[in-house]
Amino acid sequence: MEFKHSDKVILVNINRVFVAGWTGRDEEAVNHHIQELAELGISPPSTVPLYYRVSRAVLTQVEKIDVLGHATSGEVEPFLLHADGEIWIGLASDHTDRDLEAHSIAASKQACLKPITSEVWRYSDVESHLDQLILQCMIEENGVQRVYQDGSLAAIRPLAELINESGFTDGDAMLCGTLAAIGGVRPAQHYTMSLTDPVLNRQMELCYSVEILPIVI
Repeated sequence: MEFKHSDKVILVNINRVFVAGWTGRDEEAVNHHIQELAELGISPPSTVPLYYRVSRAVLTQVEKIDVLGHATSGEVEPFLLHADGEIWIGLASDHTDRDLEAHSIAASKQACLKPITSEVWRYSDVESHLDQLILQCMIEENGVQRVYQDGSLAAIRPLAELINESGFTDGDAMLCGTLAAIGGVRPAQHYTMSLTDPVLNRQMELCYSVEILPIVI
């Protein structure tokens, strides 16, 4: 895949892709959510956080993805890439099939494409102020733009922990967890996501739309 930082082009053959789950920094809230899911019959994670492996083929930089049925939704997440001996940070959407999630979270992570940015920043440039970076997701519902997620990386486990615990190495990519959805998790027709660095005064965006394919029985 091809990524860009300023005028530098980064070409990388991605070897492994991780989707980090259960990465909320508030452990009490994470445990409460695990209990809620258990009451719905969804098995608890074996460890917290948990690093789901998905196919390299799910990463995409297209502006429209096809999904099967009406029960999928996206989540704004920081995206880490290990390439050229450096770690880079970008933006991703962990688009997930919610119906399948009720049966297998691991399978649901594999079911949809994961849009990612082509733009990345050097991790070393933001490492000292990661908690100040701001994630936001706007969704379009019936033609109206709404704030769906909004908060800082301080709500997510320190990225250094995720890097160290996952065995992150050259050729790896990782989606790092997300923020609570305002108004609840639900599908949308269009997503506009951003990662803002208020210290270095810059922002990157990820925008994509969703084409819903019919479920034929």
